[in-house]
Amino acid sequence: MIKLNNLNLKNIAEELLDTFLEGGKIAKEISRRGVKITIKADKSPVTDGDLAVDQLLKDKITYLTPDIPIISEETVSIGIENQNKNFWLIDPIDGTKAYIKKKDEYTLNAALIINLKPAVGIIYAPEKDRLFFSYGKYLAFEMNNGEKTTLNCKKINTNEIIALVNSDKTPSEVLNIYKKYKVSQTIEMSSSFKFCVLAAGEADIYAAKARAFEWDIAAGHTILEHAGGLVTTHEEKKILYGKKDYKNLPIIAKRSLNLEK
Repeated sequence: MIKLNNLNLKNIAEELLDTFLEGGKIAKEISRRGVKITIKADKSPVTDGDLAVDQLLKDKITYLTPDIPIISEETVSIGIENQNKNFWLIDPIDGTKAYIKKKDEYTLNAALIINLKPAVGIIYAPEKDRLFFSYGKYLAFEMNNGEKTTLNCKKINTNEIIALVNSDKTPSEVLNIYKKYKVSQTIEMSSSFKFCVLAAGEADIYAAKARAFEWDIAAGHTILEHAGGLVTTHEEKKILYGKKDYKNLPIIAKRSLNLEK
């Protein structure tokens, strides 16, 4: 079991920020030029942008933490069980379909998992120029044009309870959760950017059925939890990482226990 204190985690997170900005620049350049798309074995698309960012992030993370294995969406073997308690989860571009369509919500993601729990999270939305990172409880931040602000989930829109959805086809069990929390407005949003919007207090709740993989939510989970929010299963149980097939459980991500305040 490695002992990584907040100081080490802070150094790791901060050392990665420039790499994420560089990765965002690469992703944008490739997007402007026109992406090259390959269809993976699971029928999902991958672009040369995903692969270039993947290599950049992996190189820097390997340099910073050579003894911690990296699990990346682009190189993982789903059939091989992850036996590690400490590992990185990387999704070089979350929202690849949005990226291909030149939409602005795709994100670059990395999360350091220690003892199966989220410890460091970094998310960059290049087209929005918003960079989010965290490395401990109440140590969650946003960098915007070189300005650092603390993320604390403080509600911005006080008259509405805003929920985020993946698409216009929201499953009934999610709609029931939103009803329970008296949601008055829903906004469609792709990628892990949703978790950052909750951490920034710009929306209140996001729920989903079991979908996607651990690398899709780990960085967002880390940042939101460190900002003071909550990420649980629908039964309000804790979410741990290192599951056999990397599949996510159904989740609820909330800005706070009381969404009205």
